[in-house]
Amino acid sequence: MKIATWNVNSLTARLQHVLDWLIANPVDVLCLQELKMSDDKFPLDVLKSAGYEAVVFGQKTYNGVAILSRTPVRDVVKNIGGFTDEHSRVISATLDTPAGPLRIVNGYFVNGQAPGSDKFAYKMNWLRALHDWLHGELAAHPQLVLLGDFNIAPEDRDSFDPVGLAETIHHTTEERDHFKGLLQLGLTDGFRLFDQPEKSYSWWDYRMLGYQKNRGLRIDHVLVSAPLVPRVKSCMIDRVPRKWEKPSDHAPVTIEIDA
Repeated sequence: MKIATWNVNSLTARLQHVLDWLIANPVDVLCLQELKMSDDKFPLDVLKSAGYEAVVFGQKTYNGVAILSRTPVRDVVKNIGGFTDEHSRVISATLDTPAGPLRIVNGYFVNGQAPGSDKFAYKMNWLRALHDWLHGELAAHPQLVLLGDFNIAPEDRDSFDPVGLAETIHHTTEERDHFKGLLQLGLTDGFRLFDQPEKSYSWWDYRMLGYQKNRGLRIDHVLVSAPLVPRVKSCMIDRVPRKWEKPSDHAPVTIEIDA
C-alpha cells in the first residue's frame, strides 16, 4: 500500500499536475494540502474519473485539505477535536485494509510567520491541541498515519542553512520540541527509517533559484504508529513535479506499507 502527501499550493492551479502525477504514481491514498478552494469547487467528478474517491475540507482562498483514496473511507473527522479553529487544516478518515483499519490524519500545520508574532502563538496553541488530541486518536486507532505539511524542519539536516536560519520560523526550538512530542506519543518519522541522500528536502522557495540551488527544507512528513513501523518498506521524496512548469513549491512524499 502506497500513501502520499503533497502540498499542491492551489488545486485550481495544480489539478493537472495531480492527475499527471497519479498516472505515473498510482498510489492508494493521496493527501493534499493548501487546496485554496471551497468544498463546492472541489473537482470530485474529475478525480472519480481518475479512480479516486475524495473527502474534502476546503476553505476559500486559503488552507484546505483532502484525502483521495482508491477505496472508500469512513468515519471522517474535520479539524482537531476540542480545538476551535476557523481554518480548514486537518481531515481524518479510516481506510479498511487487509491488516485491519488504518487511520489517516492529513494536516496542513500552521506556518507561524515569525517567532514572537500572533501567528506563532497560534501555531504553538495549535500544536499543543494536536498533540493532546492525537493521544486519544492513537489509543482508538493503533494503526495510524499522520502526514502532511508540518511547517517544521525537525533537525539541522532538514535545512539547507541550519546555522543561518537557526531559531527562525520552521527551525525554532519550540517547533522542534513539538515535533519531538509527536514522536514521544509513539509515532516514527517514516523518512528516517531508511538511509537517505544528504540534503533531502521537500520544499524550495520560488525566489532566488531556490530549487535550482537546492536551498530547501524538509517540512513535509509522514509519521507512522508503532504497529506500522515493521511494515514500512520505503519512504521517499519525489522531486520530479518540482521541475514542471508552474509547480507547487512542495514535492510529494510517498510511504509504502506492507498491507
